[in-house]
Amino acid sequence: MMLEISAGDTAWVLTSAALVLLMTPGLAFFYGGMVRAKGVLNMMMMSFISMGTIGVLWVLFGYSMAFGNSIGFEVAASRADGPTFFGLLGNPLDFAGLQGLMSPDAAAGTLPALAFVAFQACFAIIAVALVSGAVADRASFGGWTLFTILWGILVYFPVAGWVFSFDGFTGEHGGWIANWLGAIDFAGGTAIHINAGISGLALALVLGPRIGFGTKPMRPHNMTLVMLGAGLLWFGWFGFNAGSALSAGTIASVAWVNTLVATAAAMLAWLLVEKLRDGHPTSLGAASGVVAGLVAITPAAGSVSPVGAIFVGAIASALCAYAVGLKYKFGYDDSLDVVGVHFVGGMAGTLLIGFFADPSSPAGKTGLLYGGGLDQLWRQAVGAFAVMIYAFVVSYLIALLIKKTIGWRISASDELSGIDLAEHSEAGYDLSPVYYTNKVQRTLVLTKDDMPEMTGASK
Repeated sequence: MMLEISAGDTAWVLTSAALVLLMTPGLAFFYGGMVRAKGVLNMMMMSFISMGTIGVLWVLFGYSMAFGNSIGFEVAASRADGPTFFGLLGNPLDFAGLQGLMSPDAAAGTLPALAFVAFQACFAIIAVALVSGAVADRASFGGWTLFTILWGILVYFPVAGWVFSFDGFTGEHGGWIANWLGAIDFAGGTAIHINAGISGLALALVLGPRIGFGTKPMRPHNMTLVMLGAGLLWFGWFGFNAGSALSAGTIASVAWVNTLVATAAAMLAWLLVEKLRDGHPTSLGAASGVVAGLVAITPAAGSVSPVGAIFVGAIASALCAYAVGLKYKFGYDDSLDVVGVHFVGGMAGTLLIGFFADPSSPAGKTGLLYGGGLDQLWRQAVGAFAVMIYAFVVSYLIALLIKKTIGWRISASDELSGIDLAEHSEAGYDLSPVYYTNKVQRTLVLTKDDMPEMTGASK
């Protein structure tokens, strides 16, 4: 039975889509502040280019790959059912249906079909952008741009279909994780965070470490940008999680509150770990804890109680706080801790559903701690590890392909002088001498580097 389109649900989902889209510039600020000053523009551009490439691909065929009919769980893939939804116009051979998803009758539940298209497009964009933090300061912009295209087609679009496409919603047959396996992923713990996090590890292994990794300090150059980015991410994440209810009602409200409290608990947990381990809490720790909590509650937002959300956020954040140091132990250069936060946080949040799923929650599933046994836990584990293995293998192969063809890394001299100038002929900050002139006085403002060049009367 076809549901009537709801104006309220449509307004909520379109607003949520805008919030999720804002998360990508927020991520650009967050990542941009964490790199050194000579790489801030390139880091931000890696997020922005994802909006360009994935935005176009999503309309042409990405949505069709993710939300067309699935071949079936036995081949672990989703595909477009022929030309269905190509260009969002429906089957071009069906001349009576050329309006496609623009038709007033095209719906996804209580939403116009294009509202759902818009919402999921923003998920696809930020999923790709998240990976970039693992290869900061050393990946060529051309190589990264090609990666966004290939990874979107070969990794994200299929995995999104496995996880987000439910039978009968946009196609007759949906993805195997959502339907056959029955794993819970409310808003993308597997499809986005495990997917992006483990892919970041694959890229870091192929590209190798930055020059000076492990021997020279590579501190964030602008913590104000990091804190601004974390704030924008938290703000946008309410659209990410609560918007995934696809309706303005109880489910969205539960997800909203769980997103708030899990993130709050995660921030406190990360700061506590820092205090106990290092002797002082830091602003970077607070920002990292916020993101870790957001990542962890993403899959669980509709299946745990608010108290359960506190545990999910705190446990996952503490795990992430320790996991970010593993790159030094094992020697992989995950520049901005995509593996430590997104992979570990996504994995923790996904598996903790098996423990904290509350039967009174909207999902109605029962976790181990509520007497449900291991039933939901094994489903969560199978879904999480299947995405992990698929994403790592395909991402590694994509990275190798780019390395052998157009090349991945910038030259050593360009890396040392700064990737912003090498790749974009720009600098994030103008630190050259500045001349101010007015009718009264001409003032010369000089840096220390200019002083040795001053001679004679100019002194």
